[in-house]
Amino acid sequence: MHELAVTEEIIKTVTEASEGRKVKVIEIVIGDLSSFIDESIRFYFDLLTKSTPLEGASLLFKRIPVKLRCYNCQREFNPDETFLCPYCNSLGGDIIEGKEFYIDSIEVEDEDRDSEEHFRC
Repeated sequence: MHELAVTEEIIKTVTEASEGRKVKVIEIVIGDLSSFIDESIRFYFDLLTKSTPLEGASLLFKRIPVKLRCYNCQREFNPDETFLCPYCNSLGGDIIEGKEFYIDSIEVEDEDRDSEEHFRC
């Protein structure tokens, strides 16, 4: 259910950034350790953007896998379900990647030039 609040924030941020122009594509980065579900965000997005410049925009999700730095040997690794370091067999590590959640870019129509504009957030 927390996808509703997150989706409302996405809509607010994109609406402000696009300055009322028609939005075509929104690229969102989600780390695998975040608990956000792509399809839930898409569902709420479609529901909440009806009759707005965001209606019909494509949501593209880029998933970031978990990467840890071993507490013991300091080597980086992508853990399996055991979270054991494959180099020294120690348990766990500092999270380097996998908790991300942000809007990476927005593509909007530029009605004055009959073209598109793509910008990063």
